[in-house]
Amino acid sequence: MADAPTPTQAPQRTRAGGGEEAAQGTATGRSTAAQPASAADAEVLARAQAGDHQAFAQLYALHKRRIYSLCLRMVGNVAEAEDLTQEAFLQLHRKIATFRGDSAFSTWLHRLAVNVVLMQLRKKGLSLISLDEAMEPNPEEGPGRSFGAPDLTLAGAIDRLALERAIADLPAGYRLIFVLHDVEGFEHNEIASMLDCSIGNSKSQLHKARLKLREALRMQNRQEARP
Repeated sequence: MADAPTPTQAPQRTRAGGGEEAAQGTATGRSTAAQPASAADAEVLARAQAGDHQAFAQLYALHKRRIYSLCLRMVGNVAEAEDLTQEAFLQLHRKIATFRGDSAFSTWLHRLAVNVVLMQLRKKGLSLISLDEAMEPNPEEGPGRSFGAPDLTLAGAIDRLALERAIADLPAGYRLIFVLHDVEGFEHNEIASMLDCSIGNSKSQLHKARLKLREALRMQNRQEARP
């Protein structure tokens, strides 16, 4: 994976996710919890908030891969993900002084990045939610599905690259909600607010995304098992 470009206006959220941690979180249905900031990390953050460009560059180096990974999962396009990563860090450069420590910095940064991606999608006039099949249950799926619980059938020793490929191949609306819920850990009410859709729609989209993922992984496994 290519590094995102360095922000042009600064020297060289939510729950944390991205990079290897987010990849593992995807496999388990939930992103890895953010680690407590060390005294050194807190000192770098304080210097960056005070306008120290070198400290900001350190924050960029520390978080760029996770933010790039998040953007790539949400939009499914390398060039777009690089541009959005840069935009997220430009926004961080402008807004870092507003961070008050009410949550982990990585959590706050991830929310900022998610908002940057969603804003860009709206500017492009893309429909964030594909309503195809979203509100109509498929009789073959059976009743009584618990949408909100982590899908343990996706857990276990799943090849990360195969899973990442399957996520990238999801329809845009499904992929977006899957990433927000199962990778980034947002609740359905938060997703509904972000995407201006109903909670039921968010749950339905997630359910169908998981079904498509399981089918894609089964197909990949069958292909790999062929002599």
